[in-house]
Amino acid sequence: MAVLISAVLPIALVALAGAWIGRIFELDLQTLARVNIYVMLPALVLTSLTETTLAFGNAIAIVAAFLLNTALLYLLAVGLGRSLKFSPDEQKSAIATTLFANVGNMGLPFVLFSLGEAGLERAVLYLVVSSLTIASLFPIVLKGAGIRTGVRLTLRLPVFWATLAGLVLQALGGALPQAIERGVALLGSGAIPIALVMLGVQLSRTQFAFGYRELLGAGLRLVVSPLSAYGIGRVLGLEGLDLQVLVLQAAMPVAVNSLIWVTELGGDKVRVARTIVLSTLLSFLTLPGVLWLTAL
Repeated sequence: MAVLISAVLPIALVALAGAWIGRIFELDLQTLARVNIYVMLPALVLTSLTETTLAFGNAIAIVAAFLLNTALLYLLAVGLGRSLKFSPDEQKSAIATTLFANVGNMGLPFVLFSLGEAGLERAVLYLVVSSLTIASLFPIVLKGAGIRTGVRLTLRLPVFWATLAGLVLQALGGALPQAIERGVALLGSGAIPIALVMLGVQLSRTQFAFGYRELLGAGLRLVVSPLSAYGIGRVLGLEGLDLQVLVLQAAMPVAVNSLIWVTELGGDKVRVARTIVLSTLLSFLTLPGVLWLTAL
């Protein structure tokens, strides 16, 4: 119980602070998002990959499990959309809310507070692969923009180059100069609190009105996704901390940034926003349960 409280309470407190300040001031979320995505998050990724102790084989297994789970969830979202006769915009929204998990704003702090630095290393790896996959595939899946557009988006993300630099330094056994390392670490330390404040601000701006489709979207993210991730992880031989982080990240609510993608590429923005709120609120109940079950 102490671990659950230490994992959930800090997240809730910072998110509540974001909700409070979001009610008082008209904050520009797009600016906050850009600062986090283009500056702080790449710094966190570079620091984590440079200092990681995660074995290469374990990292490959986690990446493979994520990709297989993503493919399975995509097929499930498409199949449900067709069987329920969703409109094209509703189908896009269902895909976005099913695939795009909040593995940054919620995932990183939850794993850090519950599983420590070793867990955070694995959570950052999951975040990097998720971010690059989403940036590459979402323009193709949601807008039919083609592979070239997806690749261009990926190459424009600083997190891609931070990942590449971190992997090169890790492979060569090198390290950043101390002065640079301290600056990068300082920037990276701001990624998690800023992300949680953004989460709170977004929650304060979304209306609480839910129907069966929002419940379905939340259920796919909070229940179906971790169950399928667990099964895939076991088949691939993952166990211990690797399996815990995989399942916990797969159990995260719908990402706030999914609304940005749907706005840009098409979809039902209102339904996506409501699913984000519902899944986030329910995750404060489901995530402690998932953490407890993965620890058995």
